[in-house]
Amino acid sequence: MARLGWIEWAGERMGARSAEGKLALRVTIAAALAYAVTRIFDLPQGYWAVITAVVVVQASVGGSLKAAVERFSGTLAGAVYGGLVAAFVPHGSDLSLGLAIVAAVFPLALLAAVRPAFRVAPITSLIMLLPPTGQAIGPLASALDRVMEITLGNVAGVIVSLLVLPARAHTLMTEAAAKAVSLNAGLLSAFIEELTAGPKGRTALQTLHPQIRSALKKAEAAAEEAARERRSHLTEAPDPEPLIRTLYRVRHDLVMIGRAASNPLPAPVLDRLKPSLAVLHEAARDLLLDLAEALRHRKQPPDDTAFRAALDVFTREAEALRSDALVRDLPAHSFGQVFALSFAFEQFRKNLTDLLARTEEFAVRARASPAEP
Repeated sequence: MARLGWIEWAGERMGARSAEGKLALRVTIAAALAYAVTRIFDLPQGYWAVITAVVVVQASVGGSLKAAVERFSGTLAGAVYGGLVAAFVPHGSDLSLGLAIVAAVFPLALLAAVRPAFRVAPITSLIMLLPPTGQAIGPLASALDRVMEITLGNVAGVIVSLLVLPARAHTLMTEAAAKAVSLNAGLLSAFIEELTAGPKGRTALQTLHPQIRSALKKAEAAAEEAARERRSHLTEAPDPEPLIRTLYRVRHDLVMIGRAASNPLPAPVLDRLKPSLAVLHEAARDLLLDLAEALRHRKQPPDDTAFRAALDVFTREAEALRSDALVRDLPAHSFGQVFALSFAFEQFRKNLTDLLARTEEFAVRARASPAEP
């Protein structure tokens, strides 16, 4: 029974980390495939193909393509240049070897500093001078073998990324975007609580802001990989850039709402606005949560009619304060706070409408390409 419980616990843990488990499986299959191919071709330094396959396989196909291109371009540059240095620069003694290492590494290190895609080039160039296998078969033959091995590793990694439980970058992007949107719902609730009850939500804000920034960074990184997949014609998903741009705009709108809500409303103003503000809060929070689900599953976005109606009511109530004798004697900054809040919510509505449209684009594409993961 204890053993069965441990198995169930392990299954639950793996289920909670399904994306990580799929990545681990792809990496393992890519390594085994690369090893098998090197044995077929009887490559003397086949372990480099296995290492490359492990390095190339990333969380998405777009990421794997990027890693493969960078690994190949860096290896090719390092192998060619390092092979030339090994062939034509004497390095039989310790001193001459040291000078050859400087000649082999410095130009490529400078290249890698300017173009990070070539960061493996200095390593490959250095290896051309050092391994005994390279000295035994000759520098040029060693360089050729190295390029062949890295190429095989790249091919194995990309093939596995495409065929074994493939994770498209746009899927990772929409999942990260969905997380950011759902966190924004919590952020809005913290702001409204601060506006109506004082700085009780500060602890929540300190937790939510880093989480939202992290989710946006993940979405942005995945968007770069999704754009690479589109350029490689591996997906027909919409252009990811508008979605990321809109997410940041919504984030900026919430920051504006937070600034307007940084102090509690005066009692007379709160008494007038609290009912409409509560309805607006509930409608906006529900819309954000439903929108996050739509993004996560790439389905049609929710209807925003309730949110629009609640915002209209709140705006009318805020405008009516101008002629209210009970609040006319309040400080000017109190009125400024109310109208700043109204303006921020109006901007939030505009960008939220844009986010709904971006969500619909992905839903339409998902229906048009149901076989695409």
